Amino acid sequence: MTALADRPATRLLDVEIVVPVHNEENDLEFGIRRLHHFVRRNLPFSAVITIADNASTDATPGIADRLADDLDGVRAVHLDGKGRGRALQHVWAASQARVVAYMDVDLSTDLAALLPLVAPLLSGHSDIAIGSRLARSSRVVRGAKREVISRAYNLLLRTTLRARFSDAQCGFKAMRTDVARVQLPHVQDTAWFFDTELLVLAERSGLRIAEVPVDWVDDPDSRVDIAATALADLRGIVRVGRALLRRDVPLAELHAATGRDALVVDGVPQRLAGQAVRFASIGVLSTLAYLLLFVLLRPATGAQVANLAALLTTAVANTAANRRFTFGVRGAGAARQHVQGLLIFGLGLALTSGALALLGVVSSSPPRLVELAVLVLANLLATALRFVLLREWVFRSKENVR
Repeated sequence: MTALADRPATRLLDVEIVVPVHNEENDLEFGIRRLHHFVRRNLPFSAVITIADNASTDATPGIADRLADDLDGVRAVHLDGKGRGRALQHVWAASQARVVAYMDVDLSTDLAALLPLVAPLLSGHSDIAIGSRLARSSRVVRGAKREVISRAYNLLLRTTLRARFSDAQCGFKAMRTDVARVQLPHVQDTAWFFDTELLVLAERSGLRIAEVPVDWVDDPDSRVDIAATALADLRGIVRVGRALLRRDVPLAELHAATGRDALVVDGVPQRLAGQAVRFASIGVLSTLAYLLLFVLLRPATGAQVANLAALLTTAVANTAANRRFTFGVRGAGAARQHVQGLLIFGLGLALTSGALALLGVVSSSPPRLVELAVLVLANLLATALRFVLLREWVFRSKENVR
């Protein structure tokens, strides 16, 4: 395999790999030489390695310049300001390669994942690719503290910003350059939250994110201030969440420029599938809560009263959850919609109470498991009816019928 310097000068560069560094005099030379050796021997496309020095105050700038002189296909860029995000913004925005990538200088991620990282981007299959330490097949060596923090952070992203990617902060990512040029002007963070902000905006813009399982060994000499970084990340989550709620980010324009349209299947409305999945998820939780309440109340109140109390409690919560998460409704109209939801609740009550009454006719003292099974079946029918009425009546909109 050959590196950039061995390729014809007229050929379009395939990949630019950026290694952002700040005061890395101890690790820089070993990391770059190892990466350069791997690129020359293993990558079947043209690649250049860019050392992005962001305001180092030690010997890092001199080492970077010397490596750029010694190694073909390695160059050095020096920035006056500090910050990984700032370095990536600067180099990626000016890159002439088809794909831009980055990795940490300590090479914690096994380089064998580099080809799977960039291949789906060069082929046009995906728009962004990220290394994931949380995939089932990933092999990760790190302390319990960092493991807990990483998983907690990604869980926080899923619950607050509805992120679907698994690992926001792994220092091993790549992006199609044409997509990067559109997305980068809207990413404000210049430090560690840069990755998360870019991924959230990309996902909301309809870009396809490929996740690559990686083998990763924690750097025991990492100087990242975990507490300060965590606080900055929390501030970033609040800022990005507020910007999305206020619609300060032009997601429609970003989607039009780079996003992928939803799959269109004859006879199936475009938004129906997603709404059905969210409705089903909420329905499962509601059903479990309903059954738990029924079992707790049944000994003291009897079957019919327990059914009424459990169904009423979960119906109100179910309507609120579907209003917010399934159909994306906010603002005025909540009172009217809850009244309509209670009317639908009445239909569900009639179905489940009728099922219990019918069971009572068949058996005066049915086994508890049989009683619960009848209620589950009746609730399934009531749930299907509820989805149709919520979609076509309570929360009906032009978006729902597209």
